[in-house]
Amino acid sequence: MKLLIDFLPIVIFFIVYKMTGDLILATAVLIPATMLQMAYTKWSTGKIEKMQLATLIMVVFFGGLTVLLKDGAFIKWKPTVVNWLFAVVFFASQFIGKKPVVQRIMEQGVQLPHNAWRGLNLAWVGFFAFMGIVNLYVAFNFSEETWVDFKLFGMLGLTIVFIIAQGFYMAKHMAQQPDTSNQEED
Repeated sequence: MKLLIDFLPIVIFFIVYKMTGDLILATAVLIPATMLQMAYTKWSTGKIEKMQLATLIMVVFFGGLTVLLKDGAFIKWKPTVVNWLFAVVFFASQFIGKKPVVQRIMEQGVQLPHNAWRGLNLAWVGFFAFMGIVNLYVAFNFSEETWVDFKLFGMLGLTIVFIIAQGFYMAKHMAQQPDTSNQEED
């Protein structure tokens, strides 16, 4: 459900673009849609994650430049900048703090050995870096319409494939964890 909520502004952007063929208008709608998404998230969960806030700031910044300057190149750069920013944050977390970012996000629901968390975190670094590169390639080597399609279907599809692969990785490492649930307490 969270993934669907996270992608809702992109879906709205896609629908507006497909109905009008106007990237500037679709971007102008994306900005308040993202703000409403954040408001809903705050209302429903009581908090906004730092990654969501960073995305909102980038949407407002790059979307604002796109609308004000009537230049779609700015909004095309936004996914790359967001992904590369996440890659830098996840990479830096390997060295700053006691736990990598991915562990801080997921450890309440998943128990993994420390080295598995580090490997998973580095996988996310690679994924974010790759997504940034692929976005630029599609944005500036294909038509605007192809990029809009990729932004919704390609990025979502690649994210789902990566999350499934991540699940297999975590399952492998969770199976290696000793089961302490049946041990007697002293």
